[in-house]
Amino acid sequence: MSDGRTDGEPRSELVVPLRALMPRGAGHQFVIYADSCSGVPGAPHETTFASVNRIVARLTPVPEFICFPGDEIAGLATDDEALRRQWRHWLEHEMAWLDRSRIPLYQTTGNHTTWDEASERVFREMLPHLPRNGPAGQEGLSYFVRRKDLLLVFVNTASSALGGEGRVETQWLDQTLAGHADARHKIVVGHHPAHPINGFSGAFQREIEPSNARAFWEVLVRHNVLAYVCSHILAFDVQAHDGVLQILTAGAGTAHRMPVEHEYLHCVQAAVDERGLRYQVLDKDGALREWLAWPLPLSPAEEWSPFEAGELAGPLFDSRRETGRARVAAWEFSGTTSSSCEGTSQTLLSTAGAGSALAPVWIGLMGTEQRLCVLLSPAPGRSAHLWHGPLLPSAKPFSFQLAIHTGMGPGGILWRRDDISRWSSLEAASPWGAEQIEASNRWLVGHGERGPTDRPFRGSNLRLKSYLHLSELER
Repeated sequence: MSDGRTDGEPRSELVVPLRALMPRGAGHQFVIYADSCSGVPGAPHETTFASVNRIVARLTPVPEFICFPGDEIAGLATDDEALRRQWRHWLEHEMAWLDRSRIPLYQTTGNHTTWDEASERVFREMLPHLPRNGPAGQEGLSYFVRRKDLLLVFVNTASSALGGEGRVETQWLDQTLAGHADARHKIVVGHHPAHPINGFSGAFQREIEPSNARAFWEVLVRHNVLAYVCSHILAFDVQAHDGVLQILTAGAGTAHRMPVEHEYLHCVQAAVDERGLRYQVLDKDGALREWLAWPLPLSPAEEWSPFEAGELAGPLFDSRRETGRARVAAWEFSGTTSSSCEGTSQTLLSTAGAGSALAPVWIGLMGTEQRLCVLLSPAPGRSAHLWHGPLLPSAKPFSFQLAIHTGMGPGGILWRRDDISRWSSLEAASPWGAEQIEASNRWLVGHGERGPTDRPFRGSNLRLKSYLHLSELER
């Protein structure tokens, strides 16, 4: 593997290696990145894509394989020969630095590359290295790869046979996962996300159509898939749903359409082993921007400490961005909900804001349906961002756990019923998460910052237990 430059680019005198995450024992390490939308000589995306390729080329040791979940080229042309020229430029020039005989390149369909039957034919023709073991009619568009104890399944989320963009086949996927039940690690890769990203939502065009997405996700959960890797929305994002991660990476070149404040060009380097998955997100300068170790390293709730209101010795969690560090604060809430049909908000746990500012963190129930919600307010004078989750039945005992992870962005507000249940991210329309919140050591239980009558919990027997974990990136 060379240094990631195309033939005509100047070469740096010194290429500094970047340390790759490695399995802790037996396992696999690999790279994921996507959405370069390039293939046109001299076009802006050629330059931005090259900046990300240089980072991938600096990784040491080199990845075992690379997953590219779609939109390699600008595409969207009705001239088949024009598409072929783009593919040739992408494969023979922009990716010429990669020794594909040593490091396999696994790719998926995308909306820029396969939007009708003619473009699907060109995709198959230009990528003959992809396995032809997919469902009937989708050979070379959907496929699977078995690498010892790792199963990779690549799905087509833009199948013309199903109606086009935002649709995905599930029967073959179900059968393939069942046929490889002995695989320790299972990862599914596709182009469109199944769950909305950063508030950008739209059935078919932005994510898989909801009913299809639900059926798709049920298959992933049933077969204990570790993660669904996707792209399409120009961002990096991670969420959990019923214990399965959705990891979205679309930072390989289309910089001009990214929200400048929160998103950036990037690649994702990951490792899986018997303890789970770890990844690091590296920007175009090689800086570590985000990372995660999954599953969350929490002890059983019976070992958590009772949580009382008032001033603490120090902040329960501190969102200061320290390279390679993240805080996980978790609580177990229990009690009995109110029988009232009143819809005003009820506080379970809140921090106190500085001066007249809103509470940086508020956890409680909202609406007559008593829905679990979290409000984060990072800046005075700005609206709080809302995360929402399950309903709690009226006048019933309840118990659930909630976690806030400062390294997971908007997907880092999670809940589950108990220790043996799977974590799911609360739903939100925010491009950021707890990493934006200032630390606080004044916590209030059962009411807001204005006193006992401020958004009081109207149920009874409210109890809290808490757990704090400082997570560090283990290389």
